Amino acid sequence: MKKHFLVLVACSIVITTLAQTDTNKETTPKRRPYVSSGGEAIFSLANLSIAGAERGTVLRFSPFFNVQTWVHMDRNEHFGWFSGLTLRNVGLIYDVPGTGIRKKARTYNVGIPLAFKVGDMDGKFVYAGYEIELAFNYKEKTFENEKKTDKFNVWFSDRVNLFQHGFFVGAQLPHGANIKFKYYLSRFYNNNYSERDANGVVTQPYAPIDANVFYFALSFMLRREEMEKFKKPITYSTRR
Repeated sequence: MKKHFLVLVACSIVITTLAQTDTNKETTPKRRPYVSSGGEAIFSLANLSIAGAERGTVLRFSPFFNVQTWVHMDRNEHFGWFSGLTLRNVGLIYDVPGTGIRKKARTYNVGIPLAFKVGDMDGKFVYAGYEIELAFNYKEKTFENEKKTDKFNVWFSDRVNLFQHGFFVGAQLPHGANIKFKYYLSRFYNNNYSERDANGVVTQPYAPIDANVFYFALSFMLRREEMEKFKKPITYSTRR
């Protein structure tokens, strides 16, 4: 995880340096940071294997309690970067083979993204980045023959990996519309989790499950604080 973060930071520094080489020596454009925020409608799936066998997952739609705030820093009209804070509802739905059981699992994550963007900083642009997240709440539902048989909700659960991370790419479209794809490099479940059943037998229910969640998201940036105020770059002349 640390390796991926360092690679992203290095790429961002290189691109920033290249973007600055065309800056006019007489006037240096200077843009102040600004904030954009909005929600996400997430459509998630997962690369899933159970006991070494590849399995499909059911498309999961989560439109609620997905919010994001980005703090932008534009180096010039065509290149910038952003970071911020996110709150996300992400998970997967899958069938346990040969049992008639369906599992629905999700976590609420707080994340910090770091990304660069290229294009028209006041309009359409594409972006790519890395995000680390803290999974602070886990919820699991069990359905047997389409009837719900169990449900529980745990804060800071050991059932999943507490820290999760992944890469994302996206595009900002006109009028604030935004599309994004994200792939989690970390496994969703903690394979070492163990529990004791009613008979005192210790089991590891997630040991055979390998799941890497990925999703597509649609969003609309609801607020762009002081965007219009700083739309035109402030220039500083070197002439006296």
